[in-house]
Amino acid sequence: MDWICEAATLRGSVEIPGSKSHTIRAVAIASLAEGESVIRQPLDSQDARSAVAAYRALGAAIETGADAWHVKGFAGKPRVPDDVIDVGNSGTTLNIVMGTCALIEEGAAVLTGDAQIRRRPSGPLAASLNDLGASVRSTRNNGCPPFVVAGPWRGGDTAIEAVSSQYLTSLLLNAPLAQGETRIDVALLHEKPYVEMTLDWLRHEGIVWHAKGFAAFTVPGGQRYRAFDRRIPGDFSSATFFLAAGALPGNDVSCAGLDMNDTQGDRAVVEYLRRMGADIETGSETIRVRGNTLKGCDLDLNATPDALPMMAVMGCFAEGETRLLNVPQARIKETDRIAVMGRELAKMGAHIEELPDGLIVHGGALRGAEVQGHGDHRVIMALAVAASRATGVTRIHGADAVAVTFPAFAASLSAIGGIVEFQT
Repeated sequence: MDWICEAATLRGSVEIPGSKSHTIRAVAIASLAEGESVIRQPLDSQDARSAVAAYRALGAAIETGADAWHVKGFAGKPRVPDDVIDVGNSGTTLNIVMGTCALIEEGAAVLTGDAQIRRRPSGPLAASLNDLGASVRSTRNNGCPPFVVAGPWRGGDTAIEAVSSQYLTSLLLNAPLAQGETRIDVALLHEKPYVEMTLDWLRHEGIVWHAKGFAAFTVPGGQRYRAFDRRIPGDFSSATFFLAAGALPGNDVSCAGLDMNDTQGDRAVVEYLRRMGADIETGSETIRVRGNTLKGCDLDLNATPDALPMMAVMGCFAEGETRLLNVPQARIKETDRIAVMGRELAKMGAHIEELPDGLIVHGGALRGAEVQGHGDHRVIMALAVAASRATGVTRIHGADAVAVTFPAFAASLSAIGGIVEFQT
């Protein structure tokens, strides 16, 4: 499906859906726990459904209602699945579930995903799980899915370069259920706030671990997760597109359902927009952004790689130069977001320089063009906001990929004045 988008003034309020990162962690922990958990206001999207399907395959009983999901866990003892586990387009699910499959004591699981997932590397996580007693093998010997995974996870020592924070999150979430103590030396860590989110879940669950900052972790084995009843906060990664849209001249957008005290790293987008000159008011659960003249600046996006597509667009509408830096892991997301955003925005008239770890964006007007979504939900949403300020008509090919995290994005954009038509 394609979107046909035109320039529009955006004014109004948007209800932000639940956090993908929190929802998938909640599904994993509830499945690993004893008893029945309740996940309130979860994100109902393709990625979250991939997590549900994966943990059902491993033995969890999960009922998905409109406002709450009920999960009966398998008490740290995943079963051998009856079939291959297909995680779709969800890299978070792939990596966390790989760690859970390493807890299988007899038998093995096979993990795969769509074409994008089968190109995304998880070799460092596989190597660490092998260090810890499990058996993880890439069927093509390239560090990418499909993987064949078997336990048991006995414990021991491993070192990992967490180019993706998901590798370390998987180890930390599943290590408490291993047979023995797991010791992790973290030689490199990108996206630290996502690990902070994971640790917050462990604290909430009463899990014991010891750390030296973020450089080393020791997690005793033989622990248990307990059932919980918890509400999922709004997703700052999804809110990024509407917060940024509000900052464009003439716009006035409020995002409801956000908690600035939450652990999500993408709440930093609020500060990025302030630095560029946006007029922002933060309330207890609502953030209002009003348009203003924007100025280019340097932004270190290492902790917030999902913000790169939208901040690249914002650089196009800022005076001077915007430098998006220190985010090499953006190249191994759903697509190479650095290359893709440079290429697609150039079609719209942007002047962009590609760096090994980011982009340099020179401010200037954009024009409508035919652009590709590359199967990447965040690229598509960023291009839709760009189109709302470009002259002429923009056609975004393959826009249906937004369903992996924000199925209602187009409807939400239309509700505040955006012009979006669907064409197949």
